[in-house]
Amino acid sequence: MKFKAFVTDNGVNLLEKRFLPALEKTGKSCHLYLTRDHALFLHNLLNGDGVHSVAQFRKEALFHDYRISSNNDDRIAFALDLSLLLRALRSAVAVASEYSASASSTRLEIKLVKKLSPNSTQPMPFLTLETRGYKSAVIQDIPISKPLSRAQVTELQSALDSAQDLPPTLVQVPDLNQLLNLVDRMKLVGDVVNVFISRHGDLSVQVSTTLISLGAEFRRLVVIGEQTNAPSEDQNLSAHARSSRSISRGDGQSVQVSVKHFAKSLQCHLARPDSAFYGIAPQGSCLTVIFQFFIPGSRETDKSISLHCRLPVLDPGSG
Repeated sequence: MKFKAFVTDNGVNLLEKRFLPALEKTGKSCHLYLTRDHALFLHNLLNGDGVHSVAQFRKEALFHDYRISSNNDDRIAFALDLSLLLRALRSAVAVASEYSASASSTRLEIKLVKKLSPNSTQPMPFLTLETRGYKSAVIQDIPISKPLSRAQVTELQSALDSAQDLPPTLVQVPDLNQLLNLVDRMKLVGDVVNVFISRHGDLSVQVSTTLISLGAEFRRLVVIGEQTNAPSEDQNLSAHARSSRSISRGDGQSVQVSVKHFAKSLQCHLARPDSAFYGIAPQGSCLTVIFQFFIPGSRETDKSISLHCRLPVLDPGSG
């Protein structure tokens, strides 16, 4: 199997400044899955623990002169440490900046190689970044796992296909920073957050103990998918009463998720999304967060980039 490409300036900016810092908050280790057309960073898709996250890029968003080949339909996947990749990218940027004044261009090549590591008799796989300046080159080797077998790649692809299913109702969160500040306080109260979403645009998050409750409610949010009008008789009710009535009517759902997982999903704000949507999967199987990115200078969705998370539920909830 072979993989080699040059990282574009836009790709370096996307990875180093935005996505890798965000994804590292989800977990330092993830799978990098390369296909003919896409590069994907996948967290926890092959196990049921932790936040499942999928960051997908069309190859043109990150690379040029992209070449990949394998006997598994040109698909390659392996695990790597995101902190090492981020450190190597930052080092490459620093090296490139040193040469930028004297060189007409610097090129950052990324490729899969096998090398003999110290005290080893067997070649080990590495993801190598090579920065080429005017008179020299700096090579950085990032250790990776043994590439996944054909069966494992098939399993990973199946998990990815399942993770693409959208909840029937999504509500747009107006301010991620407000939720971030709230979750920081929630961590001091409890470990479990109850999330309620309705088809008429209500979102509430709450942590409760026997002594204290802390939460927030957002009403009349933008709804994508299945939606209904809020009953007029519910307008003056408390948030708890409204959510209870909504669940009993079948136009609302609630789930309980880990405060820690909820906080991790919010760290995706480091990727600088233009908007975020929350939804609950059918039968309350998971809480889904979808981040939207616009083409710079427009309000049109950038279809070359996608990022979403699925949070495992601690309780099947209701609805």
